[in-house]
Amino acid sequence: MSAKTTRDDIVAAADQLFYHKGFEHTSFSHVAEAVQISRGNFYYHFKTKDEILAAVIERRLAKTRDLLAQWECDGETPEARIRSFIQILIVNRADIKRYGCPVGSLCTELAKLNHVAQADANKLFTLFRNWLRKQFTQLGRKADADVLAMHLLARSQGVSTLANAFHGDKFIKREVQEMCDWLDGCLENTAVAS
Repeated sequence: MSAKTTRDDIVAAADQLFYHKGFEHTSFSHVAEAVQISRGNFYYHFKTKDEILAAVIERRLAKTRDLLAQWECDGETPEARIRSFIQILIVNRADIKRYGCPVGSLCTELAKLNHVAQADANKLFTLFRNWLRKQFTQLGRKADADVLAMHLLARSQGVSTLANAFHGDKFIKREVQEMCDWLDGCLENTAVAS
C-alpha cells in the first residue's frame, strides 16, 4: 500500500469517525483500528489529532466543492440547483437522523471546544452560503440573495438538528416540501417584481 493511499485511508476513516463519534471522542486508536494499521504506521502520517482534523476539513471542503460543481452541471436552472441543496436532506436522511448534519455537528463541536480549527470548519458553511447566494442572484434576487441564502442554510440546519433529535422521517419530508414551497414563493415574488 502506498503512503498516499494509506494517508487517504486514514483521513477517510477519521472523517467518518468524527461524524459518527465526534472529534473529541475519536482517538488515534479508533482511527488506526478502522484502517487496520499499527500506531507506528499511523504516526508516520499524522503526529497529532489536529493534523488529522485539518486533513478531514480539507477533504470535506474538496467533497463539498465537487458536490456544488455537480449540482451546477446537473441543474439547468438556479431553481433546480437550489432544489438539489434542499433535497440533500432527503438523500442523506438516514445519516442525518442518526448523526445530524456532518457540517453542523463538526462546527458546533469545535465551537464548544473553542478549537483553533473552528474557523476552517466554518468554511464549509461559507461554501454553501456563497453558492446559494449565487443561485438566488441568478434568479433575479440580487438585493436579498444573501438573506435568502442564509435563511435556507439556517432552515436546513434546523431540520437536521430536529431530525437528529426526534428521528423523524416524516418531519424531514414535510420540511423539505415546505422549503420547496418557500422557493416557489421566492420565484413568484421575483416574477411579480419584474
